[in-house]
Amino acid sequence: MSKEELVEMEGVVNEVLPQTRFRVTLDNGIEITAYASGKMRKHRIRILAGDKVTIEMSPYDLTYDLIKGRINFRHKDTHVQTPRPTTPRKLN
Repeated sequence: MSKEELVEMEGVVNEVLPQTRFRVTLDNGIEITAYASGKMRKHRIRILAGDKVTIEMSPYDLTYDLIKGRINFRHKDTHVQTPRPTTPRKLN
């Protein structure tokens, strides 16, 4: 199968599972199991719950009950960081 036949979809990571697997909800509401691509593992790109990701799927996987996909991109601006608490300063 060539790369042109893959279907790309976007979704949000719900749960981090063992062995670099993730439970992802796609934009159309379907929940799938996905794994990190080799380049993402090689460069140690961390994927956390709540991250928005792009997933590649085979068109044949769309017809089965257990849908699998490969995460090939993590969008940077989606994971919101919480502000650090400030400590009160003493006045002289």
